[in-house]
Amino acid sequence: MGSFSIWHWLIVLIIVMLVFGTKKLRNIGQDLGGAVKGFKDGMREAEGSEPPKQLDGQSAKTVDGEAREKTKSP
Repeated sequence: MGSFSIWHWLIVLIIVMLVFGTKKLRNIGQDLGGAVKGFKDGMREAEGSEPPKQLDGQSAKTVDGEAREKTKSP
């Protein structure tokens, strides 16, 4: 059963093109490419930016809490 040959992949590609159409596949490719480009640009900006500054000399700490529903009193 191993891996698929090139003929299997070509048949799958033809079926996908028949189902979705080339225009829709082109649009999906452009959208996906734009998303990847935006992600890479965001990662570059994040690497070059400074870490967030502390306000009033306070140390950064994470606050852990729990949300509860307000109950009506009888």
